[in-house]
This record gives sequence, C-alpha cells and structure tokens, in this order.
Amino acid sequence: MPDQTNPVRVLVVGCGNMGSSHATAYHLLDGFEICGLVSTGKSKEVLNEKLGGNYALFSDYEEALEQTKPDAVCISTYPDTHEPFAIRAFEAGCHVFIEKPVADSVAGAERVREAAVKTGKKLVVGYILRHHPSWEKFVALSQELGKPLVMRMNLNQQSETSMWTLHRNLMKSLSPIVDCGVHYIDVMCQMVRSRPVQVYAIGARLTDEIPADNYNYGQLQIRFEDGSVGWYEAGWGPMISETAFFIKDVFGPKGSVSIVAKEAGGEGKSSSIEAHTKTEAIRFHHADLDASERFAKSDQWINLEDEPDHQELCNREQRYFLQAIREDIDLADHMQDAINSLRIAFACDESVRTGQVVLL
Repeated sequence: MPDQTNPVRVLVVGCGNMGSSHATAYHLLDGFEICGLVSTGKSKEVLNEKLGGNYALFSDYEEALEQTKPDAVCISTYPDTHEPFAIRAFEAGCHVFIEKPVADSVAGAERVREAAVKTGKKLVVGYILRHHPSWEKFVALSQELGKPLVMRMNLNQQSETSMWTLHRNLMKSLSPIVDCGVHYIDVMCQMVRSRPVQVYAIGARLTDEIPADNYNYGQLQIRFEDGSVGWYEAGWGPMISETAFFIKDVFGPKGSVSIVAKEAGGEGKSSSIEAHTKTEAIRFHHADLDASERFAKSDQWINLEDEPDHQELCNREQRYFLQAIREDIDLADHMQDAINSLRIAFACDESVRTGQVVLL
C-alpha cells in the first residue's frame, strides 16, 4: 500500500496556463510537495515568483528528473512532447499526471498507457470536465431524455496576443478539433454509452500563419451504434466570430438539456480559459404535450452560480491524482476512455484531410 503520510513529491513540467494552475494546486494542497519547475522559457520564473520564489528551476527535463528524483511528474507541455516525457517519467519510477491529449498520435497514446501498466504507476489524464459538478449534472440529465440523442457542442475562440501565440504553437502539432475536441467527444461518449461507428469532418485553413497541412477551424460529426448523433466545432484565431462561441446542448425524444452561460458567453470571453468551463445554469426542457398539444410542463432552470472556478477544478483533478496514488485506484477505464476519445478525434482529422467518412 502506498505511503499515506509522506507528501507526493511532484516535478512540474510546463509552466504556462495549465501548468501554472496545476502547480498552484500542488502548492496549496496537503499531500503534495513541488520539487521543481521545468520550462524552456521564462514561464518558470514567473510561476515561481507567483508561488513565493522557493522552488528549484530547470530548463532541461532530463536534468530535472535526475536531480529531483520525484514521485510524480505533471506534464503540461505542447502535445508533441507528451509521449516522450511521460514514458521517461514512468521509466524513472514516477506517477504521471498529463494534460490532454495523452500524445500526438493514437499509437503514441497506446505506448504511454503500456509504459504505465508495465511500471505499475498511475496515469491520470487532464479531463477537467469530469471533475465539474455541473458537467456531471449535464451528462446525468441527458440520460433522462431517451434515445437516440442529438448532441451539439462547440468551443470557438477569438484569440489575440498571447492566446493567439499559444494557438499557433499548438497548431504546429494538432488541430483545434483534436486538441479541444477530446473533452467534448468524451462528454458525448459518457452521454450515450454506445459505440461510435463513424465520423465525418470538415475544416478550413483561414490563415497562412499555421502549417500548410493544418486548419484552424473544424467541425466534426459522430454517429453512434444506438442511432445517436453529435457534432462539435472548434476554431482559433483573430478572425473567428465571437458570437460562435458557446453551444452546449443535447436533445432526445423526451426533451432537451442546455447549458446557458450568459456571462461566460458574453463579448470578449471566448478565449478566456476561465469561461470555457463556466455553466451558470442548465435549462431542462420536457417534450410532454397536453391534450391541446401545448407543453405540459414548464422548463426547469437549475442555477449553477456557485460552481467551482478554473483553479478549483484543477485542485479537484489533483486531489483525484493523489487519491489514485494513495488508494491504488484501478485506472484502466480512465486510460481507455482517454485513448478512445483521442482515436475518434484523429479519425475526424483524417476525414478533414481526405474528405471521406471514416469508419471506426
């Protein structure tokens, strides 16, 4: 049984938006102790100052692993480094928390899982919506709507300055519908609990500032074995419409459930990481009609103003990571779900590039 008293010593690799939030969680929570911060640029100095300036700083991952000998590694770097960094951490005897996606290919994600299983260490993937009570409620209510389900979701981001820089860097290795889409594909799979059978997707390259073989707007469609269907769209860049930001909606034979985020969906919020998880309220519509074919029930509004903010969601992710380590939780389903959502997302990528329906 893992030690219940000593703190888990964690090496934080990547100190940008998500790395900073996870490091803050480790800094605040009992049970963790940061043993080093790693980044190639100045972000580690900025983060260190924010946290009090007492942590060891490294520019080289290998050197940091060797010097700190951590119990766990938190990886929040660009996706093309996820696979080698995670496998190296497992080889060094560490547990791994990794931001999605697990890797920049399905085969790479499989190799990461194999390394976790081989070494007997924990792999937790940053599916932040799984720790959000409002999104858990959204999924639960969707299962009261009957089958088939129609799921409609998007996360278009009108980005400028540092966020556009971040998006351009991400698109050196992934498209928006892969990087963001894994979250919402995962939500759809939780809602339907049915096997996805085919995908079709379209995309457009709206700027010369990204690689010639990538696109900064994409829309995917999924068909499930039970007849359910879903679509998701994601776009990044200064040309993206601000009004295209927020749709989170599902309907079935018995009615519909919609996330309504008036504040988070407002002007200037589409590139705000804080706004991406905001729900604010859920509208539950019943399809029942009375004898005169008018709606028999009023729509139900579930107020969600007291929801956790982005930092608290990261705290909850890290509490789960700690629990997985200390209680030796079986993460086989967790890892499989992460790989499945990535496999679907990459199939959508293939569909964009070939113009063909891809069978799963």
